[in-house]
Amino acid sequence: MRAILSDKLQHALNIWIGLICKRAIATLVLAGITSVLLFYYTISNIGINTDTSDMLSPDLPFRQNSIAVSKSFPQFSDNIVIVIDGLTADLVNDAADLFSIQLKKDPSSFGEVFDPMSMEFFIKNGLLYFPLPKLEEMSDRLIAAQPFISTLWANPSLSGLFNLLGLFLKEGSNKIELMRLAKPMFDNITDIIIAQNNKTPKRLSWHTLISGQNIHSSETPTTRIIIIQPNTNFSSLEPGKNVINKLRKISQNIKLAEKYKTRLRLTGSIPLAQEELKSVVDGLGVAGVLSLALVTALLFWGLKSARLVLAIILTLCCGLVWTAGLATLTIGTLNLISVAFAVLFIGLSVDFGIHFALCYLRFFEDKGENIIFLQKSVQKVGGALSLTTIAAAIGFYSFLPTDYLGLAELGFIAGSGMFIALFTNLSILPALICLMPPQKLRSKHTKSHKIPLLFKNYKQQILAITVMLSIACVYLAPKVFFDFDPLNLKDFKTESVSTLLDLSKTDNSPPYSITVLAKDLKTADLIARRAKKLPMVKTASTLSDLIPLEQDKKLAIVDNLAFILGPALSQPPSTERSDKNQQLSSILNLQNKIREFDKKYPDPSLTETLHKFDQTLNKLLKTDKLDQVLVNLEQHLLGSLPSQLLKLKNSLDAQKITLKNIPKSLFLRQVSSNGLAKVDIFPNGDMRDKKKLSAFVKAVRGVAPNATGTPVVVLEAGKTVINSFVKAIIITLTLIIILVMSLTNSFRELVLILTPLILASLFTISASVLLNLPFNFANVIVLPLLFGLGIASSIHLVLADRENEEDVMRTSTPRAIVFSALTTIGSFGSIALSSHPGTSSMGLLLTIALICSLICTLVILPALLSAWPKAILK
Repeated sequence: MRAILSDKLQHALNIWIGLICKRAIATLVLAGITSVLLFYYTISNIGINTDTSDMLSPDLPFRQNSIAVSKSFPQFSDNIVIVIDGLTADLVNDAADLFSIQLKKDPSSFGEVFDPMSMEFFIKNGLLYFPLPKLEEMSDRLIAAQPFISTLWANPSLSGLFNLLGLFLKEGSNKIELMRLAKPMFDNITDIIIAQNNKTPKRLSWHTLISGQNIHSSETPTTRIIIIQPNTNFSSLEPGKNVINKLRKISQNIKLAEKYKTRLRLTGSIPLAQEELKSVVDGLGVAGVLSLALVTALLFWGLKSARLVLAIILTLCCGLVWTAGLATLTIGTLNLISVAFAVLFIGLSVDFGIHFALCYLRFFEDKGENIIFLQKSVQKVGGALSLTTIAAAIGFYSFLPTDYLGLAELGFIAGSGMFIALFTNLSILPALICLMPPQKLRSKHTKSHKIPLLFKNYKQQILAITVMLSIACVYLAPKVFFDFDPLNLKDFKTESVSTLLDLSKTDNSPPYSITVLAKDLKTADLIARRAKKLPMVKTASTLSDLIPLEQDKKLAIVDNLAFILGPALSQPPSTERSDKNQQLSSILNLQNKIREFDKKYPDPSLTETLHKFDQTLNKLLKTDKLDQVLVNLEQHLLGSLPSQLLKLKNSLDAQKITLKNIPKSLFLRQVSSNGLAKVDIFPNGDMRDKKKLSAFVKAVRGVAPNATGTPVVVLEAGKTVINSFVKAIIITLTLIIILVMSLTNSFRELVLILTPLILASLFTISASVLLNLPFNFANVIVLPLLFGLGIASSIHLVLADRENEEDVMRTSTPRAIVFSALTTIGSFGSIALSSHPGTSSMGLLLTIALICSLICTLVILPALLSAWPKAILK
C-alpha cells in the first residue's frame, strides 16, 4: 500500500521539526519580526476597491462598452448625488439654491457642481419645456390674476395678501377665471393657518399656486437633485469621507432642517461605496472578533490545555498577518468579497492546528522526549495536512482562470493562505509547543463503543435514508435561484441605498436605464427614435431632446405673458412689511368680504371652503401672543413669494433654443468632446423582475448591439458569474480527482472521499431552495469552497480507515474532525451576522454547507466505510 508521504519527505520533515525545536527561540524571534514588519507594511499600503464593476474582467465585451462610455463621459463617474427634499417645492428650492451657492464657493473640494434648477438657462427658458396645453392653461390663469400679481409684487405683506383676497372676492365673482383660482388659494392658506395653530408650521408653496397645482398634489416636485464630482483621494481607504463631512457641515451651517424644514441625503457612487465599505468592514470586524472568541472557546473545550490553545492562537495570528502581507504585496487592494479572507483564514488555519495538537496529545501521554512526540505527530498527520492543503487550495484557486476577478482575488489570497497556514503550523506551532509543552494528562480517554456499533448495525438504514434524501434533493436542485441584482447585496438601511431606491420610484434618477454610445448626434437621434417604438421602452433621450417642441407657439405665449405681466414686474419688489394694526384690519376686512360674498353670490363650491377659512381666522385671533403669531404667519404665507415672483419674471425672457446656444456644461453631458453622442433609454416596467430586464436588454440590443448601462451589466454579470461558477466546479472536481487518484491509487478511496462532498453540495443547494436563500455574486463561491474544505475531513477519515485495523470511529480522528468542523462553522457563522447582505449570505450559506459536510462525513461516510470494507480489495 502506497504511503501518502515518501520516506525521503518524512525524513525531511523529521529533520525540519528537529531543527525547529533546537532553534525554537530563534524561529519565534524571526517569525515575530517578520509579522511586525508585514503588519506595518499592510496597514500602511493596503487599499479597498468598493467598485463592484471591477470584480469582472475588463476584457469582457459588455465591460468594454461600459468603459468606453466612462472614458467619453468621465463626469458621470465618481459622483455624489445630493438630494434635498421637504414638504413644499418653495422650501426645497430656496434651500437647494443656497446649498448650491455654498458648493460653488469651494471648487477645490466639490469640483464641478451640476444643478440644472439653478442654471440661468433653465430659469430663463423653463416655460418652453411645459407641454403646450399646460402652458396655455397657466398663461390664462396668470393673465387673469395679473392685477393680484402686481399688487403682491408691490406689497408682499400679510395685510397686502388679505386685502388682495378681499378684492379677489369682490372683483372675482364676475370672472370665471378668477373663481377657478379661489378655491385652491383659500384651501392652501387655510391649511397653513391650521398647521400654525396646531404648532406644526408649514410654508405656503407659491410655486404650486403659480403652476396650477394643489399643495398636496403628487405631481408637485418636492425633491431637488444636485450632482457634484468632488476631488477625492482614492489612495485612501475612505476617499469620500472628507467631502461627505464637508457637505453635512454646510447643511448644519445654513440650517437646512431648522430653517427650511428640509433634509439632506447623499447617494451616488462615492457615498454608496463609502457606506458599503463601512458596512462590510464593521460586519467583518465584529465577525472577526466573534470568530476568534468562538475558536478560542472551542479550542479550550477540545484540547483542555491553555498552553496548546495559546500556541495555536499565536500561530494563527502570525499566519493571518503573513497572508494579509502577501495580499498587499501581490494585489495591493481588497474588494468587497476578498476582504472576507481574514475570517476564512481563521476558520481554516485553526483546523491544521487542531489535528496537529490532538495527534501530539495522543503521543504526549506516553513517556519520551518532547521532540520525539512532535516528530511522530508530523509523521502521523503531515501527509493528510499536506493533501488537505492542496485540496483546499484547489477549491480557492479554481476561480483564478475565470472572468470573476472579485472571487479570483479572494481565491488567490485564501489559496495562498492555506500554504502559509501549513508552513506556520509545521514551524511556529512546534516551536511554541517545544518551549511551553502542556502539562502531562494522566486521565485516559475512554473509547465509546456505541457510536461504531451505530454505523455497523444501522448502516443500511442510514444509506437508505441518504438515498431518499438524495432523490428529494435532486427534485429540488433545479429550483435553485441565482439573484442577479447586485442591489440586493447592499444594506438597504444605509442612507445612500435607501435614497437610491426612493429616487428609482420617480423619474428623477431611474437606476435601470440603458446607455448607448453613438458616433454622432444624428446616429444617436436615429437610435432613440427606433428605441421609442419598442414596447419595453418608456422613452429615450439625446441632446436633441433639450430642444423644446413647438417652440414658436410657446414663445408667442411667453411673449404675450411678458407684455401683460412685464410692466407690473418691472419695478423692484417691495420689502415693506405691515404692522399689527394693518394686519388685524386686513383680517377683519377680509372676514366681512367673505360674509358679503356668501350673501350676494352663494357658490356651493366655495361656501364650505370660505366658512372653514373664516373659522380658522377666528381661532387664530384668539391665540396668545398675537403679535408674534401674525409675524410668523406672514413668514409662512409669504416667505417664498418674492423669490417665486422673481423666477416668474425671469422666465418671461425666454429665447428660442438651438443646439448652438445650449450651455457647454449641458452639451458635454450628452455629446463628448470627441463628438460621440449618448443615448439614454429608459425601461417600461419593473426591472427588478429578471424576465422583464432580460426582455428590455434584448429589445434594446436589437436596435443598438453595443448598449450598456445597469441592466446590461447586471444581466451579463450574472451570466459571467454563473459561467465562472460552473468552470470553477469543473476545475475543482477534476483536479481533486487527479490529486486523490495520484496519491491513493484506489478507486474505492476516491469514491469514499468524493461521495460526502457531492452529497453535501446537493444538500446545500436544496437548503438554499427550502430556505429561500438564493445564490448571488458573493456566496457563489460556496460550492467550490465546499469541495476544497470538505475534502479535508473525508481525507482524514478515509486515510485513518486505511492505516487502522480497528474501527476508524474508535480512533481520535472523528474527534479531531468534529472540533475542526465546529471551529470552521463558528468562524463562518460569525460572517452571517454581518449587516452587509452579501457578506452575510456568504457566511450563512457557508455555514449550511459545512454543517451538511460534517453530517455527510461523520454519519454517511462511516456507514459507507462499513458497507464497503477494505477486504473487498483483497
